[in-house]
Amino acid sequence: SIGRVLSFVFHRMFIQVCLYFYCKFLWRCLKFVMRKLTGRCELQRICYSTKPGASRTMKIETSLRDSKSKLWQFLKPNTPLESRISKQWCEIGFQGDDPKTDFRGMGLLGLYNLQYFAERDATAAQQVLSDSLHPKCRYSFAIVGINITDLAYNLLISGALKTHFYNIAPEAPTLSHFQQTFCYLMHEFHKFWIEEDPMDIMEFNRVREKFRKRIIKQLQNPDMALCPHFAASEGLINM
Repeated sequence: SIGRVLSFVFHRMFIQVCLYFYCKFLWRCLKFVMRKLTGRCELQRICYSTKPGASRTMKIETSLRDSKSKLWQFLKPNTPLESRISKQWCEIGFQGDDPKTDFRGMGLLGLYNLQYFAERDATAAQQVLSDSLHPKCRYSFAIVGINITDLAYNLLISGALKTHFYNIAPEAPTLSHFQQTFCYLMHEFHKFWIEEDPMDIMEFNRVREKFRKRIIKQLQNPDMALCPHFAASEGLINM
């Protein structure tokens, strides 16, 4: 029994050593050979072989990160999507540096998002509001708006929205892109709520979590963009 355990441990160690050797030496040798054969560095090969959008951008990120390039160290602290957008939080009432712990700010952002939704697509917003007042699928329009704002923010911070933003705004995502994304999520959640046909508002957390998982699964596709279905997001796609 002890011999089997030791054999298993040594086997695992051998595999780890081999992987380390591959990552440290063979992979670099392969990249060197590829550069000599193609006359292009890895970044050039990625750009030539991968179409613009999230696939290309994330491959470039991985290449720079794995190579520990000085360029990656220069870009990393300055270009994350959440950093670009978070600079604009103060314009809409957030206090402090962390919106997720600022309940007043999150509520205020939710109301601004709902206002944006109503102004950019009054017809869709009025329909959603009207449906939310119906006895069969009743929910608080404002509270759901704040919850969907929180969902959108957490998708942003977790990096799940990278795919979406890299596909729709390769130049630099802004707060407007975030608000347009909120419009899409609000509209889709409303449809999802009706499809789920909950017994009452007490099922909100269950439906919200199921909706969150569906969106995350969609965003795992590198070609995914949360395509608009209504006027509030007509300018969302910017390929």
